[in-house]
Amino acid sequence: MSQVSNILSRDMDLFYNDLDEKYKISDTSDEINLVADFTEYNPLHNGHFHCMKTAKHMFPDSLFVAVVPGLFERSGRGIPYILPRQIRAEIAISVGADIVVEGPPMGVMGSGQYSLCLCKMFKALNTDHIPRGYKPVEAMDEILKRINMGHHIAPKPYKIVDRTANEILLRGKLEEDNYVITSFSNSLSKIGFDYKGKFIFVERIGGVSGTLIRESIINDNFDNVMDMMPPKTIEVLKREIKNDGIIYGVRDVERILDTANNYSFDQLAKLNLFNEKLAQNIIDNRHYDDIEGIENAILQGFSSHFRQRVLSILENPIPKKTISDYIDAYPSVIRVLGYKNDDCLEKFKKKVNNENISLF
Repeated sequence: MSQVSNILSRDMDLFYNDLDEKYKISDTSDEINLVADFTEYNPLHNGHFHCMKTAKHMFPDSLFVAVVPGLFERSGRGIPYILPRQIRAEIAISVGADIVVEGPPMGVMGSGQYSLCLCKMFKALNTDHIPRGYKPVEAMDEILKRINMGHHIAPKPYKIVDRTANEILLRGKLEEDNYVITSFSNSLSKIGFDYKGKFIFVERIGGVSGTLIRESIINDNFDNVMDMMPPKTIEVLKREIKNDGIIYGVRDVERILDTANNYSFDQLAKLNLFNEKLAQNIIDNRHYDDIEGIENAILQGFSSHFRQRVLSILENPIPKKTISDYIDAYPSVIRVLGYKNDDCLEKFKKKVNNENISLF
């Protein structure tokens, strides 16, 4: 089996083990301030580093916890990550994080689903502050102000609504980073988490290009991006390139083809993100010899990343009912991917309200 096949098989076992676990409320509580940042670190660049440093400077005595998406190693866009999560955690710890915990399986969920999971993780961690990068655009200052007032801000198709004040704050769409902030507000409100004054909004810095960073990794040439990432990130990337540890864009093609070619209509229709129309379209265009043929059969969804997410579902065929049960129980287990030292780990265990804490 390939490295990616091994990762997916292992993570499927973890997924169903987590599904069977019962959430155990912890009776202990520590007064230490906990800052929880959700970031993919794909890879960790100076924008991420700036957000981390800003939060740590504001709350120097806090425990900084990075929530890094985990299971199945697929991003919110449905695309395989550059590095497995334990390596992303290694970099995060090396540049200042105290604890790194595994976040939800983004690539096999819709954006609203993983936003809800992330917010349930913030609640489970007893989070005191949530740093988040944003882009300064029209109406964003007012949106951020309302969120830190504790208002329920909700993204709707082509508008942003303050449900607390019953006002439309923006007509139109927000870019991805800004949209995520409003999605968090919406999900945190749904689970009853009081986030008034908890967000630390950090304006995004310039000079970082994800496209150039990815090209540098593919070409194993970092000359043009040396100033975009902390030295530790570049060091680890070079090491993983040498060790064939880069998984960016690598899929389990055999598994995808097997699902697309052999699942029945009912099996396909029950998969997460699928509906009957998509299932029928997959069946009508059989037989598939390559991923390109499957992509052409996937109907375009609301998100521009819909096709890649569907490929991730075909790669990890989980029914929507199972995903729903997983979300209801989330986080049944808090999996620690890395930690600075034993003292930080003990403080973390006392702070969170879930006894099911395990080391990856």
